[in-house]
Amino acid sequence: MEKVIIRAMLPSDYDKVYALWQTISGFGLRSIDDSKEGIVKFIKRNPNTSVVAVLNGEIVGSVLCGHDGRTGYMYHVCVKKEMRRNGIGKEMVVRAMKQLSEEGINKVSLLAFRDNKGGNAFWHQVGWKEREDINFYDFVLNDENITAFNAGVEG
Repeated sequence: MEKVIIRAMLPSDYDKVYALWQTISGFGLRSIDDSKEGIVKFIKRNPNTSVVAVLNGEIVGSVLCGHDGRTGYMYHVCVKKEMRRNGIGKEMVVRAMKQLSEEGINKVSLLAFRDNKGGNAFWHQVGWKEREDINFYDFVLNDENITAFNAGVEG
């Protein structure tokens, strides 16, 4: 396999990243937050922490990552199905975590849907700990920001 390049995600990557996200079965995408405008706003607020994996000009992985000044958060961590088990996901996560550390962030959290067996297995395998001592709460401020789950075959 040729060398995969891990680099910062740019606003101009949106169309290719979104196309990748749409191939991930069970992936939840929000109508407003994951729109081009929403992702560009996120990247502008966190210009160094989100990353993509690129092979021969094709985006084959992504990590949407940012922080609030205290804790880092990862969203939409994915690798194209046929590229998995090559260390790409781990390499992207490590790159994002190093950048968070350089920005003075000492802790990083992420959310994984319970039904995402592959994703949860990955996080356990690379040493992340599932928290059972807290409850996660959500309050919707904009009912138009609908989450839709991809149901298609991964590709």
